[in-house]
Amino acid sequence: MKEHKVGIIMNGVTGRMGTNQHLLRSIAAIIKQGGVKINAGETIMPDPVLVGRDENKLKNLCALSGITKMSTDLDAVLADAGNIIYFDAQTTTRRSNAVKKAVAAGKHIYCEKPVATDIDEAMGLYHLCENAGVKHGVVQDKLWLPGILKIQRLIQQGFFGKILSIRGEFGYWVFEGETIPAQRPSWNYRKEDGGGIIVDMLCHWRYLLDNVFGKVKAVSCLGATHIPQRIDEQGKPYSCTADDAAYATFELEGDIIAQFNSSWAVRVRRDDLLTLQVDGTKGSAVAGLRECYIQHYGNTPKPVWNPDIPQPINFFEGWSKIPEQENYENAFKVQWELFLKHVVKGDAFPWNMYEGAKGVQLAVKGLESWSKKCWVDIPAL
Repeated sequence: MKEHKVGIIMNGVTGRMGTNQHLLRSIAAIIKQGGVKINAGETIMPDPVLVGRDENKLKNLCALSGITKMSTDLDAVLADAGNIIYFDAQTTTRRSNAVKKAVAAGKHIYCEKPVATDIDEAMGLYHLCENAGVKHGVVQDKLWLPGILKIQRLIQQGFFGKILSIRGEFGYWVFEGETIPAQRPSWNYRKEDGGGIIVDMLCHWRYLLDNVFGKVKAVSCLGATHIPQRIDEQGKPYSCTADDAAYATFELEGDIIAQFNSSWAVRVRRDDLLTLQVDGTKGSAVAGLRECYIQHYGNTPKPVWNPDIPQPINFFEGWSKIPEQENYENAFKVQWELFLKHVVKGDAFPWNMYEGAKGVQLAVKGLESWSKKCWVDIPAL
């Protein structure tokens, strides 16, 4: 068995997402399973080094994950020729400079989104990677969620007929920290630190809509800062300068309308933290992160509006749950394996820095729409 050992610099994995999704459930899981199998005679084995500013956090992560290498010196690990991939899960404002250093060191780039907070910076990173000849990718995890994959299968099977509209509901209540500790970091709510739900979530909605339903042509977005003050990690109050909710409508190719509500100030009464309803001429589906329920044309009830009597139809009864027809792995792990194959074997990987820049573009245009109170077109980059 030939083993391709791949050194990976993992910068910023001390954060919640970096620890849980990228380190424990992706890279550590890949190592535990014996690497990424290419064929009967070849595997790819990650060889990660954890990088961050807090040595104690790194030591704890090594003990938790079984990874043995760590460093607080980014320059030193970039100088190590054995490390061929640089991964960045830092806060958004730190990402660009670190990626530039990694490209200058000849590393392949894989990073979280948003890749930047403005379009020029995002496109600059794309061109930098292209000109340097390094391979590059951006995390677009929701494409591999079981619920979204089930939607994609329905589209492939022609279940919906002509798709008319998509409605997305995302979010949950993030505690302010007064009595119950907040479950998200405080920088998320400070614009000066790269926070804001528009910058965060419209990047997701861009790749989700573009890849599953149709290219985004225009956006109308209204943001809000519903909670003006929160408590930070040191127990001190701070002013929230970034939006914590976004109410957006998108025009897609094919005359499809998509609406997404994204909020950290909403209480959940739906199937999951993210639900997606797709309505078509022949059927509809509602997907969460894992499950998906469908209602075909022939199962569609015929309600009559009458507010003077109790509703006689139980609308939930007309929906059927899609059975588990495939095996689903962690969405982050799936994309990591695809990127490792891209680096080692040259397999196709379309989710690159250009796609990341498109996500930044939609976020910026969403902020512009909010500022101008108008529809904004999304031109080609």
